[in-house]
Amino acid sequence: MKDQLRYDEVKKTSTISIIINVSLTIVKAIVGVLSGSTALIADAFHSASDLFATIVLLQGLKIAHKPADEDHPYGHHRAETITAKFLAIILIVTGLGIGLASYKILRQPVVRVPEIMAAYIAILSIVSKEWLYRYTIKIGNKINSSAVIADAWHHRSDAFSSIAALIGIVGARFGYPIMDPLVGILVAILILKTGISIYKQAIIDLMDTAPPKQILNKIRKIALQAQGIKEVQDIKMRQYGSKFMVDMKVCVDPSITVKEGHDAAAGAKKNIMESGHDIQDVLIHVNPCKQPNSENCQKCDSQYKP
Repeated sequence: MKDQLRYDEVKKTSTISIIINVSLTIVKAIVGVLSGSTALIADAFHSASDLFATIVLLQGLKIAHKPADEDHPYGHHRAETITAKFLAIILIVTGLGIGLASYKILRQPVVRVPEIMAAYIAILSIVSKEWLYRYTIKIGNKINSSAVIADAWHHRSDAFSSIAALIGIVGARFGYPIMDPLVGILVAILILKTGISIYKQAIIDLMDTAPPKQILNKIRKIALQAQGIKEVQDIKMRQYGSKFMVDMKVCVDPSITVKEGHDAAAGAKKNIMESGHDIQDVLIHVNPCKQPNSENCQKCDSQYKP
C-alpha cells in the first residue's frame, strides 16, 4: 500500500476515534461527578487518555510517512514504533493514576453509592469502545501498523474498564458500595497489563528482531526465482517501523560478466520488493559460485570473493 493511502486510512480512523472519545470523556466525567461513581470518573480519565493517545498516533504516523531526506536516508518509518512506545507509556501512567485515585477512595470511611444513570453511561461506553476497537484493529492489521494496533488496544482496554465500571456501579447499588472503588483498581490493573504488553512489543521491534522463519523462507524462494541466481547463501531481515529491511548474499555463475551478475541481483530485488511483504529496501551482495554448473550450489570459493 502506498504511504499516502496508508496515512489517509490512519487519518480517517483517528478522526472517528477523536470524535467518539471527546464525547465519551465529557459525558462520563459529568455523569460520574453527578452520580458519585468513582469507577465512571476513572473511566472518564481513561477515555481522555485515549483521546490524547490518538492525537499522538496521528502526529507520529504523519512523521513516519514523510519521505526519506538527507538526515534520514532510510525514511522515517521507525517513528511508528516510537509512537507505539509513547502510547504504551500513556496507558501505564493512566493505569497508575486510576489505581491510586481508587485506592484513596477505598480508604475513606464512607463510600457513596452511585446513581443508576452511571450504569447507562457505562453501557453506552462499552458498546462504543468495543466497536471502535474492532474498527481500529481491522485497519491496523490491514496496513500492518503497530502504532494503530496499539491505539486499538487503548480502545479495547477502555471497553474493559467500562465493563468493570458497570460491575462496580451495579454492585454498589445492590448494597456493596466498596465494589465501585475496588473495580477502579481492577481497571487500573487491566490498563497496566495492556500498556506493558504494547511497550514490550515496541522494544522488540526497535531491537531489529527478525520476522518469523516462514517469511524468511518465502523471501528466499522469491529471490531464487530471479534469472541467474543459483542460491541464496545468507538472508537477514529486520523490522523498520511498518516495513522490513532485507540483506542477503546470493551465488551466481563466476563466468558471467559483472553486468550480468548485477542484473541477476536487480531481478531478485525487484521480485522481493513486489512480493507484498512491505519491504522498504533490499541490499544484495553477489558472490560467485564454486560449482557454477550445479543445480545446488552450496558454497562460494574464497578465491572468487572480492
